[in-house]
Amino acid sequence: MNTPSPAPARTPFALTGSRALVTAASRGLGREIALELAGQGADVVLGVRDPEESAGLVEELSSFGVTARAIRMDVLDLAGCRAAIDAVGSELGPIDILVNNAGGGVDAPALEVTEDDFDHVWRLNTRSTFFLSQHVAKSMLANGGGAIVNVASQAGLIALPGEASYCAAKAAVVHLTRCLAVEWGQYGIRVNAVAPTFIETDGTAKALSDDAFRADTIERIAALHRIGVPAEVSGAVAFLASPAASLITGQTLAIDGGWTAR
Repeated sequence: MNTPSPAPARTPFALTGSRALVTAASRGLGREIALELAGQGADVVLGVRDPEESAGLVEELSSFGVTARAIRMDVLDLAGCRAAIDAVGSELGPIDILVNNAGGGVDAPALEVTEDDFDHVWRLNTRSTFFLSQHVAKSMLANGGGAIVNVASQAGLIALPGEASYCAAKAAVVHLTRCLAVEWGQYGIRVNAVAPTFIETDGTAKALSDDAFRADTIERIAALHRIGVPAEVSGAVAFLASPAASLITGQTLAIDGGWTAR
């Protein structure tokens, strides 16, 4: 009697053998996303302003048994970003996963937003996402496909007073995600986004330190009534980048504790 072979291991979430690039990866969500991708087996390239300051994070990522690099990237300098991506691609191989994490806003009433403010927010969030995706997609096309995950925001799904320029930029990222997914699906490139609510990071620490603002925010997170933590975003990013999401594209996953469900 033949002994049946054991069933193969099911690892649809594993990213072993993939090469991921995460922008703005030195801290906050970017750092947590990089750690999550490495933990799932991906080699990780950190796009950061100062690679030397990220030496500790590179070492931490390497402890997962993956290859890690930090490269100088300022997403407002697209020419420099393209050159850095090409250089690391020549060393490690083409990027399979791109996480467009860089972003930020200007906290000002719409009546007070200047043209320079608006242009800066647009360049930081939307222009960089479009052109970095375009550049990486060209190598993904040649390599048979890949996954792009854009970090949008709940601000791209709802109106937040005092955040008009940021809301507009992130809403553009949400729709851009759909457009690129439809156009690039034929090449095996999936494009999705996550839209987090307020997450406990150094970037939100100042706002959330105001007791009244924090209480109002917790109330508006209508189902769970608590502030999120970075790991609750990074897990979703890793899922959307993984084979487990192979039939998912053009989607924006709200990670908002129920805020937009109200």
